[in-house]
This record gives sequence, structure tokens and C-alpha cells, in this order.
Amino acid sequence: MGVALSLRPVDLGAGAWLHRGSSPLKMFFLGSWLPALPGLAWGWALLDTLLQGLVGACAVSVLCSLVKVYLYIQCLNDPERQAEKEAIGAQRRALEPLHVAVLTGVLALVGPRVAALVVLEFSLRAVSTVLSLGKGVHSTHLHLLCQFSLGCGVSCGLTFLLEGAPHATCNLALAAGLAGLLATYARRLARHVCTLYELHIRGRYCGVCILLLTAGHGIPRLLRNALAVAFAVGDLAAVALINRDFLSAAEAVRFWTPLTICYTLLVIYMQEEPAQGAGGRARYRTVLVRMGGLFILLLTVGRWADVLHVLVSLLGELWCLLRAGAMLEASRRQDFAQQPRLDRQSGSKEAS
Repeated sequence: MGVALSLRPVDLGAGAWLHRGSSPLKMFFLGSWLPALPGLAWGWALLDTLLQGLVGACAVSVLCSLVKVYLYIQCLNDPERQAEKEAIGAQRRALEPLHVAVLTGVLALVGPRVAALVVLEFSLRAVSTVLSLGKGVHSTHLHLLCQFSLGCGVSCGLTFLLEGAPHATCNLALAAGLAGLLATYARRLARHVCTLYELHIRGRYCGVCILLLTAGHGIPRLLRNALAVAFAVGDLAAVALINRDFLSAAEAVRFWTPLTICYTLLVIYMQEEPAQGAGGRARYRTVLVRMGGLFILLLTVGRWADVLHVLVSLLGELWCLLRAGAMLEASRRQDFAQQPRLDRQSGSKEAS
């Protein structure tokens, strides 16, 4: 008695979009309008790599800006460190965009495997250094030494978290925009402190400078917590990215065994170096030893592309050290002066 009704897609109006598999949201993505050509896919992959490198470079820029603010204030409060204060404040502003651009290109050229190895190596070295420091010591020198490793860690984390995501390029573009905004404001803060901090502290009318006067000593603790989270995510992503290339457990063992031995020897070598008294030449020598060990390791168990990426990583490490030369020297003296003071305080407590 009843009449069976059958609705066709054309009768559904707007619902026909969903039936045909073309959602209206897809009209807003450029990739849906382009044909599926290998060249276009390579272009999107290159864009994703550049965006990942930009996010990593912005993270390094934020780190350097905050360390610069802290070191400038510390040198300003010490009459014997006025030369260091002038050296930190004399860094040219025009070089900061160049530094971000060069670091973006280097991080984009470094492959995910080598970036993962750099992150794991620095994480082991950082844990060893932190355990050897006294209680309550915050090593700003270590914060500056992790610049390139931080960029690699952020790149590894983004590669792992966005792998297979339907709109990875849009997510990376949003992340790059937010990272660039943070880097811009951090750079403006460092510029403001280096030019107007002394004047504003005397007048007591700048809220930002007064906040830094009262809470600026907490910047190392803030950076330590942020770096701990960043490297924890980067380490997990690095292990996952390395293990995805192995077809069996035997291949994984053949790779991880010499890698573990190499990293153990590197950590022992770093502990034998006088960490607090290491100068500029020692820093560059340490980078050469680290990258040389990784280069020899990948010659035996890696690929030819990995060997080239190690050379690119060496350039990135040297570029970061050259850019932060004045801050590295000031942070080394800051850490060196902080350790005896804490030792004296702990000794007086034990005597009482």
C-alpha cells in the first residue's frame, strides 16, 4: 500500500556534495584543485620541510633572546662585567633575520635521521652535565650550546606528530606563524632591555623592566623546564623516526649497538673536558669531535645521504656558536662564578 521513495543524490541538494566525496571545505585547500603530479607532491614536501625548519629556527631565536635578556641584566648588576654587557648589547639587529633564515635552510637540509641522532646525542650529554652540576645551579652556558640541537628536536617532533596528517601543511603554516610571532616579541624584548633597561629602572615607570627586575632571576628555570619538555618530545620522536627504517630486530640491533658505544665514549670525553673553564677553542673542538664521531659512525652503518647531512649539521652547529659568541663567554663566566658561591653557602649550612 505504501509507496517506496528513493532519494537520489541530485535530489538531496547540498547533501550531494558529501555523497560525491567533495566536501565544501576542500574548496579552501589549494591542493584539492591541483592534479596529482609527482612534481607537485615534491613541492609540497619541500614546503613542509621549510616550514619545519622555520619553526625550529624561531624556537632557537626565542631561546637566544631570553638568555640575552638574563645575561644583560646580570652583567648590568655587576660593575666588573660592564665590558661583557657592552658586548652583549652591541650585537647587530640586522643579523637576527639573517640568522633565522640561514638556520631555517640548514634545518630544512638536515634529514630526519641525522636530526634524530643529534637530538639523542645532546640529550645524553645534557643529562650528564646536569647531574654533574651542583644543586641549584642553572647552566645558561648549556642553554646556549643546545641551540642547533633544539632546532633539530623541534623538527623531529613536528615530523613525527604530523606524519600522515591530512592537512599537515596548514598545521605547519599555523605553527610557523605562531613561532614567528613569539620570536618577534622575544627579539623586541631583548632590544628593549639592551637599550632602555637602565633608564627605565632609574625612573621606575616601565612595567616590563620592573617585572624583569623582580622576576628576571627566574628566566633560567623557565628555560630549563621548557627545554626539558622540548627535548623529551624530541627524543621520543627521534627514536620512532630511526626505528621506522628497520625491517627486523636484527637490523635495529646492528645500528643501535655501535651508536650506543659511540655516544657513551662521547659523554665520557665531555666529562673529562673542564666544562667550566672551556673557552671558545674548546667549544669548537668539542663540536668537531662530536660531529666527527657521528660522521665515522654513519660511514659504517648509515647511508650516503646521512653522511652529507652530518656535514650540514656541522655547519649549523658552527653558525650557532659564532652567532652567540659574546653570550657564550658571558654565560661561561656566570656559571663559573655561581658554582663557588653555592658551594660556600652549602658549606656554611653544614658548619652551622
